[in-house]
Amino acid sequence: MKALSYGAFMKSIILAIGLMASVFSAQAQKTTLVVAAYPAVDEIVKASVIAFQTTHPQVEIKVVSREYADHHTAMTTALAASSGLPDVMAIEFGYLGRFSQSGGLEDLSAEPYRADGLANRFTPYAWAQARHGKHGQTALPGDIGPGALFYRHDLITRAGIEPAALSNRWEDLIQAGRQIKAHTGAFLVAHARDIKDVVIRSNIEPGRGIYFDSQGESQVGSDPRFRRAFELARQVREAGLDARVNAWSNEWSESLRRDRIAVQMMGAWLSGHLQNWLAPETAGKWRSAPLPEGVATSWGGTFYSIPQKAQNKALAWQLLRHLTLDVAQQRLALERFNAFPALSEAQSGVFFDQPITFLGGQQARREWRDTAQRIQASRVFRHDPIADEIVNAELDLVLNRGKPIDRALADAHRLIVRRSRR
Repeated sequence: MKALSYGAFMKSIILAIGLMASVFSAQAQKTTLVVAAYPAVDEIVKASVIAFQTTHPQVEIKVVSREYADHHTAMTTALAASSGLPDVMAIEFGYLGRFSQSGGLEDLSAEPYRADGLANRFTPYAWAQARHGKHGQTALPGDIGPGALFYRHDLITRAGIEPAALSNRWEDLIQAGRQIKAHTGAFLVAHARDIKDVVIRSNIEPGRGIYFDSQGESQVGSDPRFRRAFELARQVREAGLDARVNAWSNEWSESLRRDRIAVQMMGAWLSGHLQNWLAPETAGKWRSAPLPEGVATSWGGTFYSIPQKAQNKALAWQLLRHLTLDVAQQRLALERFNAFPALSEAQSGVFFDQPITFLGGQQARREWRDTAQRIQASRVFRHDPIADEIVNAELDLVLNRGKPIDRALADAHRLIVRRSRR
């Protein structure tokens, strides 16, 4: 081998150093975006990374995932302390009012985001839910949960019940529950609270929330929705039609697997949970129907926001746009994770017309889309989680200890007023 001259040797050393410097420089220019999320939103974000990095090769995405409650507790603490904040924060609908009104999130309607021009691309009620007065547009909606009544087709067939009866009046649903119990031994619902949860979310006047009026005052003691909700829940309990198990508990999932619950009212996403991990062995036995009395309401939904103290706001905004405005990404989230798209453009196509094998070949996505288009926006408030906790506690006293409904609602109203003014 021919020996290198000193000059050639030095040139090779300099070239190698230059190449190493280029590598280190490229690595140094990499930006890491931190996304805080919860199951299964964390998987949706991870699935979006490949497509996002084709246009943003200099960006690495780190997903920090915690269980649902732990995530929102951690984000509450981070916002209060203005430290330990991610670049992008996933927020479930139930916490949206609290986080938005904390003043710790970017107003996406302001410069440099100017998100108001995007409003007509989203399902109207979802867009409106993230609009909070002086705080502006605090988040973009990723997925929504149009409400549906899932029922066991095999059980109601054995009981001699027509599916349409489940979506008529609430009283008809309760009567159907009596027949189901008599003929199959199954309970109508997991918990009488399930009935209450739907009724209090129906017929909400524009500008009001579930628990608070347009002025932020508790309406639990005065709005007739709550009295009817409590009365119907009490009828279910007195007739022995609920299994007395809480949603998401081990007992609940076991009841779904063992044919002990005939009806479960939740967001459209429940079909995916039933299929993938709650009760996959019940495939073909479930169907979806509209909620009773034409109620069009939503169960949850995912929103993405940028904390004011985030380190990489410009890139965070690009990721937000990718997660919420990219049609392919929204459809991917639906097809792979059953996350119903908030983006209107993604609510069409061949996939929406395909039969769902788990639901016995039913084309249920059409029905869910129709429901989503009928849902009216209701306001969310900072103290909604507190009000929800208090109302549930008072309902338990009605169901378990016979507390008079009027007194329970009056006490709930008083407690909500006291705690929301602290």
